[in-house]
Amino acid sequence: MRSIWNGAISFGLVSIPIKLVNATENRSISFRQIHTEDGGRIRYRKVCELDGEEVTGDEIGKAYEEADGTMIPITDEDLAALPLPTAKTIEIVAFVPASQIDPLQIDAAYYLSANGVPAAKPYTLLREALKRSERVAIAKFALRGRERLGMLRVVDDVIAMHGLLWPDEIRRPEGVAPDTSVTVRDAELDLADALMDTLGEVDIESLHDDYRAAVEELIAAKAEGAEAPAPREEKPGGQVIDLMAALESSVRAAREARGEDEQDASVHELPARKKAPARSAPASPKESGAKKSTARTAAGKTAAPARKSTSKATASAGSAGSGGSGGKDDGKGGARKAAAKKTTAKSASKSTAKSTSKTAAKKTAAKKSQPRKRAS
Repeated sequence: MRSIWNGAISFGLVSIPIKLVNATENRSISFRQIHTEDGGRIRYRKVCELDGEEVTGDEIGKAYEEADGTMIPITDEDLAALPLPTAKTIEIVAFVPASQIDPLQIDAAYYLSANGVPAAKPYTLLREALKRSERVAIAKFALRGRERLGMLRVVDDVIAMHGLLWPDEIRRPEGVAPDTSVTVRDAELDLADALMDTLGEVDIESLHDDYRAAVEELIAAKAEGAEAPAPREEKPGGQVIDLMAALESSVRAAREARGEDEQDASVHELPARKKAPARSAPASPKESGAKKSTARTAAGKTAAPARKSTSKATASAGSAGSGGSGGKDDGKGGARKAAAKKTTAKSASKSTAKSTSKTAAKKTAAKKSQPRKRAS
């Protein structure tokens, strides 16, 4: 692989000569711009605004544009003369756990190759030290006209370096999260867990770019003069209305894709969770009325023998209190009914007392009328 940068790793007082090699490549298909009428190639020419002449790459330099449009020329010699310690050096500044690196900072990836035989020993020393410590090295380096931040880690038997964005280059996620309050139920989380378990792990090597394959198929067909391939059927989509139903269907589809039985695709057997005790619903008016009437009936059956003697008085008092209003209660009618009930209770107690006294008198008279037995 062709190196894009030569320098050294500064590891304390140890210097490791290395070559920088791209670890990734862009495999996307690129297109040219053409004139749709005749198929002619569209080219962009670099033209000077002052004289209108086209210029070559050797005649093009750099300049910084001020706010008023003034151009300040900057040459490569000016940049090379800057007192930058990382111009040709990857300077390691710290060793930290990999978990401290925010994945948002990770940029391009490079392989660091030992440059020459003398670099093999210190290169191997740094590699093995990174392996044993289970940490990564944070470094600063200069590439393509700017100083960058990097992370060194071990990949197989090679030291790889990931370019990192500076912390102030990471934007804050303001206004990105949902601005509405949403409550997620335990049952929905259970189904989401079941879906994640069903999808399981994947071999990254088995994944490929379906879009690039379709574009290559299209280009091959057009090159042979054939018709373009028929469009593939897209999966039906739309707005999710019932989240639970969508989760259940997703779990079933994932398990069927893995070749599991339909019985195994059941998503109702979920881990039991503690639930709060359900609140008792208030009784409806009909139910409460039925309970009251049942209680009144039971009480009436118990007190029936005591009420027989007062039934006539109660009936006469009830008819007197309910008359003149046609069954409707107003303030005066309620007072009359209350007074009638008190009168009924008093008359019932008086009649009960009289009957009791009469019964006791009869028993006493009967005892007196019986002849006394003389002692033998």
